[in-house]
Amino acid sequence: MSLQLASQSVSQGTSTPRLGASLEELTAWVQEQGQPAYRGKQLYQWLYGQGARSLSDITVFPKKWRENAEAVDFGRSTVHHRSIAPDGTIKYLLKLSDGNIVETVGMPTQKRLTVCVSSQVGCPMACDFCATGKGGFLRNLETHEIVDQVLTVQEEFDRRVSNVVFMGMGEPLLNIDNVLAALRCLNEDVGIGQRSMTVSTVGIPGHVRRLAQHKLQATLAVSLHASNQALREQLIPSARQYPLEDLFAECRDYVKLTGRRLTFEYLLLAELNDRPEHAEELAQHLRGFQSHVNLIPYNPISEVDYQRPDRRRIDRFVRALEERHIAVSVRYSKGLDVDAACGQLRASQNSQA
Repeated sequence: MSLQLASQSVSQGTSTPRLGASLEELTAWVQEQGQPAYRGKQLYQWLYGQGARSLSDITVFPKKWRENAEAVDFGRSTVHHRSIAPDGTIKYLLKLSDGNIVETVGMPTQKRLTVCVSSQVGCPMACDFCATGKGGFLRNLETHEIVDQVLTVQEEFDRRVSNVVFMGMGEPLLNIDNVLAALRCLNEDVGIGQRSMTVSTVGIPGHVRRLAQHKLQATLAVSLHASNQALREQLIPSARQYPLEDLFAECRDYVKLTGRRLTFEYLLLAELNDRPEHAEELAQHLRGFQSHVNLIPYNPISEVDYQRPDRRRIDRFVRALEERHIAVSVRYSKGLDVDAACGQLRASQNSQA
């Protein structure tokens, strides 16, 4: 299903980045520059198909136009730093045009190349276990800055990206307009199926229902991380304004409106939220819910003393959910040797600067 959302507008000037624009918008722009309409399709193919970073890269364009249009902004970042793990995962720090740094991760398997993208520079949610939250919030990412992360990983690995997950820095639903525009672009222009995309959120009041109105085929992953309100408030400060019962009510509406199964993410923290009684409490919330639980053993960060549970405790939690007929899987993070937790690499590089 096509996203019913206008993509990022293209102005007559050269200050608006071309990346994120649709074929129709690029065609209108080249005509504004005094070029024939068919140049719009050429620009579109070079921008999304060949990863052109500037007008001068597009050799099918007239030389004079390329020379006179060097100031045209394509909206591409530069790779500031790479960290490579033994399993092939690569975490990138990308420098944006204003000098800010964001993280993105390329996670390859034999059949897939998944990109974990950021939606904000930093994050305002200040989750107690998260390295990104410890670094504060600077701004939302623009549409082109989100799409650029996917194209950068695609170029770096020299293979097509198959899956995109919005699980990097930031809270996507606090930047919902740009995230929706990026989803449209990644789907329609870059050619990644919506069903191969996942948007992860801790839950923002009213925004889950707002997202449901677009009836996307992308997966919505809701980060719970706790089985009761008191524990969730301890881990996620914003939960004080968003009780679990209200969040679950929105999630049920989301399933009704979209017909899509929800994923609930649950970060397992040793001795804190990983006991059988927590699994039983979680199962009670999800009984009769069209959902799937994704358990994530914690990646420790230096700022707090939360620990990763051992395999025995993880297996016990899984069994407790399965015995209560809750669909569950365990997601073991890739790239544990490259500051795997979101925000860790950016924080470590900033401390060295």
